[in-house]
Amino acid sequence: MPQTVQKPRGPDNLICPLHRAAMSDVCDKCPLWVHVLGKHPQSDQPVDHWDCSLAWMPLLLIENSQMQRQTGAAVESFRNEMVRANEVSRDLIINGGSKRLTDGN
Repeated sequence: MPQTVQKPRGPDNLICPLHRAAMSDVCDKCPLWVHVLGKHPQSDQPVDHWDCSLAWMPLLLIENSQMQRQTGAAVESFRNEMVRANEVSRDLIINGGSKRLTDGN
């Protein structure tokens, strides 16, 4: 049986720009009201907070950019390893396996 999550109410002092009503009246019923649990991408502080998904967007875009940079670095590193391995294989084929490779790179 699925568990239902009790969504907390939004702040009393803010107006929802989509519903044009007090956030405390509409947020707990809105599908955009989400719970984010994790680490802040800039400070590494724990995050456990309910807020509008539109308000989370800048934070999540920062996190996405960081992940893309890490992925790009990993792909570049893998590419460099493959180039080195292909050069060694090519040298072995060209030399017919008669020359020992002592470089180790």
